[in-house]
Amino acid sequence: MRNGAGIARLKYPFSFPISVVKPIRLAVLGSTGSIGRQTLDVVRSLPRRFNVIALAAGNNVTLLEEQVREFRPRFIYAGGEADYLMARGSSGGVPVRWAEMEEMAAHPDVDLVIVATVGSAGLGPTLAAIRAGKSVALANKEVLVMAGHIITAEARRYNVELRPIDSEHSAIWQCLWGEGRESVERITVTASGGPFRDTPLHDLSRVTADEALRHPNWQMGQKITVDTATLLNKGLECIEARWLFDVSLEKIDVLLHRESIVHSLVEFCDGSVKAQLGMPDMRLPIQCALTYPERLRGTSVPRLDLRLIGTLNFGRPDTKQYPCLTLALEAGRRGGSCPAVLAAADEIAVQYFLAGHIRFTDIARIVSDALNAHDQLANPSLDEVLQADDWARSYTEDWVKAKA
Repeated sequence: MRNGAGIARLKYPFSFPISVVKPIRLAVLGSTGSIGRQTLDVVRSLPRRFNVIALAAGNNVTLLEEQVREFRPRFIYAGGEADYLMARGSSGGVPVRWAEMEEMAAHPDVDLVIVATVGSAGLGPTLAAIRAGKSVALANKEVLVMAGHIITAEARRYNVELRPIDSEHSAIWQCLWGEGRESVERITVTASGGPFRDTPLHDLSRVTADEALRHPNWQMGQKITVDTATLLNKGLECIEARWLFDVSLEKIDVLLHRESIVHSLVEFCDGSVKAQLGMPDMRLPIQCALTYPERLRGTSVPRLDLRLIGTLNFGRPDTKQYPCLTLALEAGRRGGSCPAVLAAADEIAVQYFLAGHIRFTDIARIVSDALNAHDQLANPSLDEVLQADDWARSYTEDWVKAKA
């Protein structure tokens, strides 16, 4: 059973003996990033359940070659082809064929596409997978933030499952298994608050990139870790949830939760609330997306013991501490091309912050200025979404150069 957005919904849980189940054939896009590496951890823990057909990476060609030797895919892609061929050495390594991500995503021998790329790079492959009728496990927030109206319409058209990998959306998804969409009253996504949740406001302009990357709970990639520090990621997740679960933004709340044990909550019309709990380890929601609708005992997934956790804390996010959250939610309410501008401006601003060219507090200023300067389109086509993305990137580059 699926809802109107194409999100996979469980009606009757079932399982088969592992020996009679055909391995799921995977294309892992973003295999050398944080989510990609943890996806392959899950594959290692359940080797008879998966067959890696394709691997796509960015610039980490050394790790990609290691993955190729271990998982022996048929297709590969790397952001720097020449660098990758050099890394392979004179022996040539395992025989593979070069393919673009769109080709991998649509290949007839692929059953499930894991989109773990960052930014707008995931948009084309996601659409290619959907239009080829493939199930998609989505870890790339920007795909739905930028073009949620297009992605969900295509998922409905081709009757394709969208399986969320983000821990918050996986939690919501699991809470909705067996439930009717009309019974949903409110959705709450939780946020740890990041590394600067207790930092005084007057000190935020002096925090460093190294400090921003020290997340108290999660092990993630650099970009998303900075986004958790600004809490812009939580605004992106609210927009993403709006499209995944066909719920208005007015029905989606953000709750600070320091321990990152409760990943999301769903309140129903009768007043009851479901919550999904688990250790803050991305391999759990990844395995959930890969093995759906089954639940399997994977060796890579840690266990939760609430006796060891003790106390769980909750609170409201301070909008002064986290101005990027307010900006993201406002962009989501405005809709149209604004979320694409939000995501692109943030992506470039974070790159400059990590490189030491701007202050942490400049990220919010850049995003705010980009949204204010943008001529919004109410119902953008895919080309117009990509144009808004390009505009925001150029605007941010110019902003930084002007302040240099």
